[in-house]
Amino acid sequence: MRYLPLLLLAATVSVQAAAPLPPDVDPKSLSRLPLIPRSSLDAEGQRIFDAINTAVTGKQEEYPRQGPPNSSMYSLAVAEPYDKMNQLLRKTVAGRGYFEICTLLAAREYDQEYEWAAHEPAARANGIGDATIDAIRYNRPTTGLPEKDRVLIEFGRQLLKQHRLDTPTYNKMVELFGRQGMIELTMTLGDYVMTAILLNAVNQQVPTDRPFNLPIAKK
Repeated sequence: MRYLPLLLLAATVSVQAAAPLPPDVDPKSLSRLPLIPRSSLDAEGQRIFDAINTAVTGKQEEYPRQGPPNSSMYSLAVAEPYDKMNQLLRKTVAGRGYFEICTLLAAREYDQEYEWAAHEPAARANGIGDATIDAIRYNRPTTGLPEKDRVLIEFGRQLLKQHRLDTPTYNKMVELFGRQGMIELTMTLGDYVMTAILLNAVNQQVPTDRPFNLPIAKK
């Protein structure tokens, strides 16, 4: 019986993965926006395309990566600074694991499955434990979590849900992460809220080879 929850989870992921695409979703981009061919862009557009895609894949591609890269490149002038800010925030002085907690907080708040599926494995790879991830996934209390995880989750929840931050939580964030770290984690929350909204607007679907488990919150 102890394996039953895992079997149910596997069945749930399988059903999600096997579900037909919505009629307005492109089968290649898995969103409402078709993939933009590099060859369709002018020289400046190709430079931006390469800055966003080739730097990650290590080779010149004809089509952009699914998700934020393809969506943002429908506005090329915006796509480049958007991507550059994201790359800078990944190097936050607070540490990559705390960056990933912020991505999950934003994905949870906006029920963004693609964002969650991309960053749950990254959080684990950067030292974030299952208890912290599940506290975010299921909107659980933070009691018993490591101090930095607990304070960062409370910080993110206040800003995302109440749109305000109390003084004790602000002071604790600065104590634990420094002023620079606090600012960079705040901007990471904002970056991934923007990304979640973008992906929700284009109805970005999760690739079938990227299982996820993000219960949709009841509003």
